[in-house]
Amino acid sequence: GLHLLNLELCDIAVTPTRWQHSLHPEVYWDRIRVVHEGINTGLLGPDTEAELVLPSGKVLKAGQPVVTYVSRNLEPYRGFHIFMRSLPEILRRHPSCEVVVVGGNEVSYGKRPEGFPDWKSRMLQECRVDPKRVHFLGKIPYDLYRKVLQVSAAHVYLTYPFVLSWSMLEAMASGCLVVASDTPPVREMIRSGENGLLVDFFNPAQLAEQVLEVLEKPAAFSVLREAARHTVSACSIDRGNAAYRDMIMERP
Repeated sequence: GLHLLNLELCDIAVTPTRWQHSLHPEVYWDRIRVVHEGINTGLLGPDTEAELVLPSGKVLKAGQPVVTYVSRNLEPYRGFHIFMRSLPEILRRHPSCEVVVVGGNEVSYGKRPEGFPDWKSRMLQECRVDPKRVHFLGKIPYDLYRKVLQVSAAHVYLTYPFVLSWSMLEAMASGCLVVASDTPPVREMIRSGENGLLVDFFNPAQLAEQVLEVLEKPAAFSVLREAARHTVSACSIDRGNAAYRDMIMERP
């Protein structure tokens, strides 16, 4: 009700993706602009010399077979359960790969699993993985987060049809090869085989196969990494600010 009232009273409404725009009543479409607020593309980028020091003291370096996953909190809305179900096969078939998981154990969307304090403990019971190779970093400082993206060989981003995470765009800006779910609004940013790879959200086996292909043939996907950076250059903070400034300065 409040959202509808705001749409009635505003001069201009803003949504960051076309998919979110499409969910509003058609009568308001002309009033709603699609403008992404922007990410700090100037601070993000690849670094072939990047090193990530893990809490154990182990050092992961750019160029090594590192699989990364990032979410504000580890939960099904962001496909954490699907990601975890893909790991046993990935770890079995690529014995030298390492997995880095960033995210807290609280709930941003949805609810906690029955009988468990959080989704991490729930999925660790279901999916047996080697704790020496799967590293849960929790919530980390931004500089460390940048290193996670820079050492990534395959970055997994999964989501229900929902608000698009900044982390996916930040991964693309960092030159990551993003393996993402074929769901809206991911499809607005990633064209599979051109600037990333898309898989069925509900298919852990397909996710595992795609990640393994990326780990085994990293050079074959270098063009996709560069294309991802080019795509996200349109989502800089400067461009977002400029678009908002232009809207504010418009005369009714």
